[in-house]
Amino acid sequence: MNEPEKTPSVPLRNWHRDLIDSLRDETFVGVVLGHYTGSEPALRKIRIRRVIIRGSQMLGFTYRYQTRDVVKNADVETAIEQILQFLSKDFQTATLTTTSQEITFERHQNGRETIRRIAQAHPPMPTTHDKAKPRLLTTDGKNYLHDLGITTTDGIVLKSAEDKYRQINRYVELLAPMIPDDMRTFVDMGCGKGYLTFALYDYLTNVRHLKADVTGVERRHELVTAANRTATASGFLDLRFVEGCIEDVDPHGIDALIALHACDTATDDAIAKGIVAGAQLIVVAPCCHQQIRREIETHHPGKTNDLIIKHGILMERQAELITDAMRALIMELHGYRTRVFEFIAGTHTPKNLMIAGTKDPHFTPDPDRIRHTLGQAKAQYGITLHYLETALNQAHQRVPSVR
Repeated sequence: MNEPEKTPSVPLRNWHRDLIDSLRDETFVGVVLGHYTGSEPALRKIRIRRVIIRGSQMLGFTYRYQTRDVVKNADVETAIEQILQFLSKDFQTATLTTTSQEITFERHQNGRETIRRIAQAHPPMPTTHDKAKPRLLTTDGKNYLHDLGITTTDGIVLKSAEDKYRQINRYVELLAPMIPDDMRTFVDMGCGKGYLTFALYDYLTNVRHLKADVTGVERRHELVTAANRTATASGFLDLRFVEGCIEDVDPHGIDALIALHACDTATDDAIAKGIVAGAQLIVVAPCCHQQIRREIETHHPGKTNDLIIKHGILMERQAELITDAMRALIMELHGYRTRVFEFIAGTHTPKNLMIAGTKDPHFTPDPDRIRHTLGQAKAQYGITLHYLETALNQAHQRVPSVR
């Protein structure tokens, strides 16, 4: 039989009334709930402050765990009730800070409850984000994050998935300024389980409120089936996953082409698809740079590269740099303003380079200069042909079977 819910004590009711009055009178600065005795051993305290989200006043709860913070927001009425429930059960102290005083409620070990008031002036807290970097994607109500093994059912990021969650938000932050409002059709090639594909769709539709059509292409049947099931359960009507390879994709009508961690020359196949499609945006995170390394090892001219070839790890890194630098140049040759930058710190993933090319009507490449630079690079490193050049020649001839 469940125990009847306890009626809040007089001191707690008085403190709670002070909280309500401070919010009504616009003197509220913040609340700290402490001395936690509940069932989550890693939870230390909760800090609460006023926030403005999409023009609406809310209260933001920052749950301070031993190794991480979790932020949740609630409307003011719900938050007031939640604070009372916390103090009735799991937290033994609460300090309400207003612009003129601090009011502390405390439940002592002997069960006695007291209120202490200290007159002290405090400036109002800003209602924008604090020092913690805001995330474009939150975990609130995101079932797909739970299905993908990133959060618990109540939206808390799992410790084992913190790097993946950070990577997802970094990905969206990087892409956000490259996506104009008129971009509609996005294809993510070799999307795997779809972590970043789901995040992109979530951002486009729920943050930017765009009418976006997003397709994830993946060759493994079981991953495609699982991703489509999650998309349907999440109500993501214009997100779909299809079974296939990069070579199978019909590039016609693609506004943005994305290929992250496509192995070796698969990255070049993806870039070629985007160029042939005239995509407004091409984004790749290359992986496994073997083609140029084989070219250098086979054709290097004399002693020029002996110092590097002597050490395998240096040879590998050199081949990566040359491969991606030439990719960027070839994209520029075809009218793309290209940037090469770090995707996410190497402590989170060793494959951390991203190449992004945007079709800019104000960008006019110098084809003679680019071809001369490419020629010099080939001569210096003994390269006969970059595979991307071959892929571009073949891209127009490919018969599509997936769209």
